[in-house]
Amino acid sequence: MTVPLTVDPGLQGDLTVPSDAIGVVVFAHGSGSSRHSARNIAVARELQDNRFATLLFDLLSPDEDHGDRRFDIDLLTERLRAAMAELSRRAETAGLPLGLFGASTGAAAALRAAAAEPDRVQAVVSRGGRPDLAGDALAQVRCPTLLIVGARDEEVLRLNQSAAAELGGRHDMEIVPKATHLFEEPGALERVAQLAAAWFSEYLP
Repeated sequence: MTVPLTVDPGLQGDLTVPSDAIGVVVFAHGSGSSRHSARNIAVARELQDNRFATLLFDLLSPDEDHGDRRFDIDLLTERLRAAMAELSRRAETAGLPLGLFGASTGAAAALRAAAAEPDRVQAVVSRGGRPDLAGDALAQVRCPTLLIVGARDEEVLRLNQSAAAELGGRHDMEIVPKATHLFEEPGALERVAQLAAAWFSEYLP
């Protein structure tokens, strides 16, 4: 069942909790995206099928989602941690191990949140992310981190390879053949969803 959820300061989210949930994954989308992103919804459904609760929410309000705020990683991290705190207060998710799924700039926010709350965040997955924007926080990330990048997304691939070398904890990189930044090629997004579900299944329960 999916229920609406409001995250301080009034950001809207959609929380889905399977009856037999074994963990919860919070999505941190990229710039110009929202909780209605078809790509994130597709990944969320795969995670739900694997018994994970999911929270898709808007990191920025409609008025904020423009200009430099899209790249304000400190602000995005603050909002993401507010969502994590909200889940800790809800009976249906408070006791579940928590993971973060970040895309584009949202991946940097996810990694910073993981570095700031190592006892809360158990695993991170980045899809076409910009982990390099997490800066010095990369070395402080202790939870298992999976970086998923399209083989044809050459600049982002290079940035992920550089960031991976700085990660402090267990990490891996999966390169999806023939995929570009948005994983629009046949089977590419399905592969992302399968990789994410496998990673969280290994490290969250």
